[in-house]
Amino acid sequence: MMRGVKRLSLVVVGLLLAGQAHAADPCADYIPQERPQNVGRDVVGQELDVLQDQGHMLFAVYADYPPYSWEEAGKAQGVDVEIAKLIAADLGIEARFNFVAAGENLEADLRNNIWVGPIVGGRISNVMMRIPYDSAFKCRVEQVVFTGQYASESIAIAYDKQSYPDEKPVPAYFRFDPVAVENDSISDFYLSSFAGGQLANHVQRFADMGLAMEALVGGQTKAAMGPLAQLEFGLNDSTAVHQPPLAGFAVSKWTLGVAVNFRYRPLSYAVDDAINYALQDGRIAKIYESFGLSFQPPDR
Repeated sequence: MMRGVKRLSLVVVGLLLAGQAHAADPCADYIPQERPQNVGRDVVGQELDVLQDQGHMLFAVYADYPPYSWEEAGKAQGVDVEIAKLIAADLGIEARFNFVAAGENLEADLRNNIWVGPIVGGRISNVMMRIPYDSAFKCRVEQVVFTGQYASESIAIAYDKQSYPDEKPVPAYFRFDPVAVENDSISDFYLSSFAGGQLANHVQRFADMGLAMEALVGGQTKAAMGPLAQLEFGLNDSTAVHQPPLAGFAVSKWTLGVAVNFRYRPLSYAVDDAINYALQDGRIAKIYESFGLSFQPPDR
């Protein structure tokens, strides 16, 4: 199964390419899509008042994706899970969770989980968490409202402190030192092409960042490169993390928000208000802190 982080990394690469191609007007060459018609309420979602009457709402979160969302002993855990609970509490209802696998791209994830539903089994959710926000992409998926920006994510380098007692590692060091990445992630693409491919032989690829950090902690590699939160979540006393300048890395930071079906704008407004309040009073920052993570405020 493709992990959520790999899919999000590939999404960010896609957004970078879209941004380069449509820098002046991201929607200039886009022909609007046909919106879904004559679709039942049970397929496209529910109005805010219906959700409040039934007392609960469903959030789509990525499965097996710590520290953001995962299940342990049947209990939903993670940063995105706690933020979803915060949103639902603000609306006076209960948060329920649909743990989903990542599809082939972000459009497929939104189609399967927000506005159409999976081809076989399952159901759509009222809100989907951890959606990269980009103006060049949002105009191409008109069936979805992209809102509720609640955090940012950025690329960092974790390292073994004993291997680097004086100077923290930068990409140039990996011409000689091994570095762990998630396979097919933006960190993998960046390091593999850095300095004309001079680092490629020292890039160690793993199925997900959790395994990459286990390799670092276990001494199999001297460093790991990936999203800051995932690196921080895997640190121990012998490792640390930093964020050096990354030459030529155009998308080393991105904003995260939520997705709601376009038919239910009152719900999207209510969700955005709940997130905005929680940003202002520090509750979202405290959620990150509770998982030992640095909170990076979103661009709103």
